[in-house]
Amino acid sequence: MDILKDLHNRGLVNQITDEEGLEKHLEENQVTLYCGFDPTADSLHIGHLLPILMLKRFQRAGHRPIALVGGGTGMIGDPSGRSTERQLNEAHVVQGFSDNIKEQLAKLLDFDKGENAAVARNNYEWLSEINIIEFLRDTGKHFGINYMLAKESVETRIEQGISFTEFSYMILQSLDFFNLYQKENCTLQIGGSDQWGNITAGLEFIRRRSSGEEGEAKAYGLTVPLITKADGTKFGKTAGGAVWLDREKTSPYEFYQFWINTDDRDVIKFLKSFTFLDMEEISNFEKEVEVAPEKRAAQRRLAEEMTEMVHGKDALEQAQRITEALFSGNIKSLTGEEIEQGFKDVPAHHEENKEIGLIDLIVQAGISSSKRQAREDIKNGAIYINGERQQDLSYTIQKSDRIEGKFTIIRRGKKKYFMIHFK
Repeated sequence: MDILKDLHNRGLVNQITDEEGLEKHLEENQVTLYCGFDPTADSLHIGHLLPILMLKRFQRAGHRPIALVGGGTGMIGDPSGRSTERQLNEAHVVQGFSDNIKEQLAKLLDFDKGENAAVARNNYEWLSEINIIEFLRDTGKHFGINYMLAKESVETRIEQGISFTEFSYMILQSLDFFNLYQKENCTLQIGGSDQWGNITAGLEFIRRRSSGEEGEAKAYGLTVPLITKADGTKFGKTAGGAVWLDREKTSPYEFYQFWINTDDRDVIKFLKSFTFLDMEEISNFEKEVEVAPEKRAAQRRLAEEMTEMVHGKDALEQAQRITEALFSGNIKSLTGEEIEQGFKDVPAHHEENKEIGLIDLIVQAGISSSKRQAREDIKNGAIYINGERQQDLSYTIQKSDRIEGKFTIIRRGKKKYFMIHFK
């Protein structure tokens, strides 16, 4: 596979330090490359997916990826792409975050045995062993202040203010690249477009530290473009916040819905960027978006590919069942777990585990504003219990109305859902 050609075709190349040299390097060698992921939260989110999948693309092309968890740099904070200082976490918190992230990376990259099996490293291993004198004498002397100030990640923060802690981040990331270059023969670093300054600083550091050694140091940097949405909103954000890779923070159903709700103007770009579908198949979807956008075939394929990749086939099938049940109104076909996923964000009411009249329940749950309104809603056919219309004013919610003995879903009108959780 001509990996660089494929990346260009997919619009995944922002900058390369020496494209001609890197192309030859990739043709002649099995290249070890790395990308870093700082543990600033207990889970990665879909903003991290693009660089992870870049590592996966290189691995599929026969190269060897290193997923570097920033247990050390995560305690410092990267100023890139930020206008304010990051909140620093305690060491045990960062360690916990690091362990979670390593597990998530292992699900997306192939860590099985093989000559190009992915490996995970944590930069806390080497950064924690450096003392201040060694750092200033052996590393700091290679970084000119004017050189660092000219980097965009630093320059954009000067007016707002930047601490020495974050100012030093570039040096620590350069140490990472140098350490992996020496110990793992890692010759390529990839990252988001905001990492260009840090990556080129690392390349310069490798060149300076390797000067005088036999042969010329050969290392490269590549950045991927920032993913933007056609409507101007930030990719990876929803009304509920970030879209996480941890299913406890963002359920597989919510994850599936994020992708299936992709704008027609973005879906082809996302298929190119995030999936491994070949370009001919993507081109066919592009034509379908033009002639039959109402079918949303491209969005469904995108949602299927991404949900299965991140959460597995069983989770994809579950998300599809929830989607179909909500569309058809067949709520009773869902399990309790699927009810919790599908109705996570609807108003919930907790009720004692006993029979209760429908009128009393919908008033207590805030579904109808009063008993009078409740009677009108029921008589007018506006109330549904688990997808089935109920117009009996004397109806009592019974055990048979509780899915797995715990949940009853009441709908008022066409779209207003409420979840009754029986204790």
